[in-house]
Amino acid sequence: MRTVEEHQRVVADLITPRAAVTVGLAEAEGLVLADDVAAPLSLPVFDNSAMDGYAVHAEDVAGADANPVKLPVAEDIPAGRTDPLTLAAGTAHRIMTGAPLPSGATAVVPVEATDGGVDTVEIRTAAKAGQHIRRAGEDVTAGTTVLRTGHLVTPAALGLAAALGLGSLTVRPRQRVLVMSTGTELVSAGTELQPGQIYESNAIMLAAAVREAGAEVVATPTSSDDVAQFSTVLDGYAGQADLIITTGGVSAGAYEVVKDAFGTAEGSRPSGSGGGVEFVKVAMQPGMPQGAGRLAGTAGPTTSGLGCPIVTLPGNPVSALVSFEVFVRPALRTAMGLPHPHRPRRTAVLADNLTSPKGRRQFRRGVYDAAAGTVTTYGPPASHHLRWLASANCLLEIAEDVTEMSAGEQVQLWDLS
Repeated sequence: MRTVEEHQRVVADLITPRAAVTVGLAEAEGLVLADDVAAPLSLPVFDNSAMDGYAVHAEDVAGADANPVKLPVAEDIPAGRTDPLTLAAGTAHRIMTGAPLPSGATAVVPVEATDGGVDTVEIRTAAKAGQHIRRAGEDVTAGTTVLRTGHLVTPAALGLAAALGLGSLTVRPRQRVLVMSTGTELVSAGTELQPGQIYESNAIMLAAAVREAGAEVVATPTSSDDVAQFSTVLDGYAGQADLIITTGGVSAGAYEVVKDAFGTAEGSRPSGSGGGVEFVKVAMQPGMPQGAGRLAGTAGPTTSGLGCPIVTLPGNPVSALVSFEVFVRPALRTAMGLPHPHRPRRTAVLADNLTSPKGRRQFRRGVYDAAAGTVTTYGPPASHHLRWLASANCLLEIAEDVTEMSAGEQVQLWDLS
């Protein structure tokens, strides 16, 4: 069987970055910069007041601590006033936060240190030169690189770009992912179940995981176990996705539609322009049956000129989501340049005993108590027990050569919280 690390490398090699694009600021949020950002202007753009108060010559109010000084208020300067003003000695200008400082002013006295007068103001404290003045360029100097390639576009980064008058940023775009469930037994919510039918859940679950990973979901179609229908559905989305994820149809039984469509033998690589899909067993539980490759022909080429990457996951819901976490999520985030492609790894004290199959890496659902530094296994290990995964906050990672662990031992886990 293929090791977990070997299959991780296969999937990572398939999912490659898209070409950089220039988008509006709102569309850039949560993406990673593909170019440095240089400031086209300085911030602040002009000298301005840091307080609501009065612009003065500092020497005019030097003795105000002992003897309050009364000055005529010659001008009123709200934020946004654009005409140039000059402050004459022996006068004050009432000024608001962010308003341009008049020429000649050397300090701003906060309104709290005055009587708040409109025509004449009584100033009750002295002011030092430069007090409460924001100087032009003290935050950003024009021409300075303020954001670098690889920087995540956060709300603060967007605020800076907007303050600099930038309307767009060049970023690495989101990966576009088609998520497709297979199985004749699947029906949509709201439909009355017939004997042998179940509600489709994998596509909804994996689409949410794709979005949580930072990528974009193209669509979430469902196909029966008919190869012709499966191929028709895929062809309908030709060229729209950078990655296709399927669930189901990759095990060893009959009616395995994904295997039937691309080649049924483990290790097989169907020929054809653009590549093929390889089906393997990976030494893990849950999620042993896996597949990965590139679609040829009608699936639509990517910008690399190769066929569209496809990752085929098993159909049991826990297997599907754990497989996504182990193989797809880190590769997606890496291709988009996003930080922290891997879930945080922790070491904790096991609170109960467990067993694990020899020769397979087990990813066991658990509840991690960060305060106590302990973790408890949660629910059965079988791949259809979705309820337990929905309430778990971590996955315990049990090595292939470990068959038993006892309470009190140290165990590795993936923090999903």
